[in-house]
Amino acid sequence: MITAKKRKLSVPPAKRKREKASRGKLKRHSVAVQAGKKSSRSKAPAVAIKVAPVLPPENKAYAKAIDFLMSHTDYERMRVVRYNTTTFNLDRMRQFLEALGNPHQAYKTVHIAGTKGKGSTCHMVAAMLRNAGFKVGLYTSPHLLNLRERICVNGQHITEDQFVALMKRIELAVKKLGSNKPTFFEILTAMGFAHFADEHVDIAVIETGLGGRLDSTNVITPVVTAITNISYDHMAVLGNSLTKIAEEKAGIFKKDVPALSCLQEPEVAATLSRVAQQVHAPLEFVGTDIEFSHRFEVTRPVGPHVRVSLTTVRSHFEHLTVPLIGEHQAVNCGLALAILDKLKAGGLLFNDAKAVAGLQDVKLPGRIETVWHDPRVIIDGAHNAASVKALFRGISQYIPYDSMVVIFGCNCDKDIDGMLEQVSLGADKVIFTRSHNNPKSASPDELSARYVDRFGKMAQATETFADAMDIAARAISREDLITVTGSFYLIGEAKRLFMGRTAANNNVAPL
Repeated sequence: MITAKKRKLSVPPAKRKREKASRGKLKRHSVAVQAGKKSSRSKAPAVAIKVAPVLPPENKAYAKAIDFLMSHTDYERMRVVRYNTTTFNLDRMRQFLEALGNPHQAYKTVHIAGTKGKGSTCHMVAAMLRNAGFKVGLYTSPHLLNLRERICVNGQHITEDQFVALMKRIELAVKKLGSNKPTFFEILTAMGFAHFADEHVDIAVIETGLGGRLDSTNVITPVVTAITNISYDHMAVLGNSLTKIAEEKAGIFKKDVPALSCLQEPEVAATLSRVAQQVHAPLEFVGTDIEFSHRFEVTRPVGPHVRVSLTTVRSHFEHLTVPLIGEHQAVNCGLALAILDKLKAGGLLFNDAKAVAGLQDVKLPGRIETVWHDPRVIIDGAHNAASVKALFRGISQYIPYDSMVVIFGCNCDKDIDGMLEQVSLGADKVIFTRSHNNPKSASPDELSARYVDRFGKMAQATETFADAMDIAARAISREDLITVTGSFYLIGEAKRLFMGRTAANNNVAPL
């Protein structure tokens, strides 16, 4: 069922009918080509791509700091993780931060959890606060190309020298903990907190890493908490039901701290409400408790986009353009605006118009990002079924194409069947691959066999992204689209590859 690496992709026969997806009802732009015959459409030029080598840092002190960090347990890269208070120990994190002088207590914070959309929401909140005149820290994960992407102040990554100086302080703090050593993520979280204190930020926007209740970021006392959309993800760790996952996410709720969320599945909303009531956190949902609306439109000057409006007794945000692609980003934008309103209610003073103008500065790598123009290549970090569904819906609304080749690779601890189902609804051709040097990546051959068995569609498998890209580039025509998705590890590798690209001919359009 799996063809050889270098053979051309199998194409569905004749003009096939557009599939009506029961989940998502995606509008697809497909042009089928009769198997074995040449397409009348012009072929995109074949592209030879050279992977940019990952060179060791020139800064030896920085390389040493990275080595120290990497010597600690990294649950992000482990196949099996025991989710308990020993593995994810908040008391250890508090002791660690105390040894550093409790930097997380030096500024206001906003804490955001959720399954999908939390990174986008964090970036929108940070951009609006920054444009309003505040000095803003932003802590997110994972990263695409460089660890330092996770820690930013006013849009600037922590520098190598700052990283080194902080790591020296962290090494001393780690020694004080004795055998109870912090993890990779705890060290990065502590570094982010310390960097924000050193930079005297006014407020920091903090994204959880995994779950919420036991996440190492959950030592802060924020002025606002927020939960983005909750769906199935990390089920082996957080639980195999939406109720269990929601309970873990709601672990960031704090007594008397305003909590916000978007419209959720009924069992999720009920769980969030129950936990909020238990801890005495005032919870409001954008779209029911808070007036919110959005609409998709296409205009000549702007093209396809979504506008949102949100109204409270303090704020009237009307017809604002969502800066990121996809209707799902409208929901994230609405939540970001609600966070802004709650900050205002808590005494933070700013000009509304100036704040929302900051939305136009939001640029989020790895979210429906075009990294190559001829052939057209898009990368997106969708890593659960709901995100993959939103990705294909966003592409269908914003980007015209004839046929889509999807290069897909994911981690083995994901809702693989759910993701594959969405891939089957959105892709015309599929190539399964894996990210380099990622022990959690699922086998491309196993993904392909699973896909063929479940959906009866052809697929190819290859062990490297470079080979997958070579197959895809030779199989498409100019009007087609290549989409790379499934994990941040994979799209990070894809982005690095295109940053170091060399074309076989001179007709490839640079970005």
